[in-house]
Amino acid sequence: MKMSLATSIVAFSLLIGPVVALAAEDSDADRSHPAAFVKDSAITAKIKTKLAANHITSLGRIHVDTDKDGIVWLTGSARSQQAVDKAVSIARETESVKSVHSDLTVKKDD
Repeated sequence: MKMSLATSIVAFSLLIGPVVALAAEDSDADRSHPAAFVKDSAITAKIKTKLAANHITSLGRIHVDTDKDGIVWLTGSARSQQAVDKAVSIARETESVKSVHSDLTVKKDD
């Protein structure tokens, strides 16, 4: 029974260790004023929500990524150039976005 308990403790330590290490490396921890920025995942979520609300295209075809500096990267495809332009416009108009890089292509037959 003691061997089982010891094994469980070691397994738990191995599983929780990377989580603790990632939390310690949180790049937001060194920010002096947390209200001065919005996390990249929040920006990405806002853009995806707006794209879905505007029925631009399925979210599976337009991929949104935001870096820590507020730069948004759009990749994937849309059904028309108008949809591409609208997706870029939505991203640019989103709060806390510094710039938008679009690698979107027009692909009509998806």
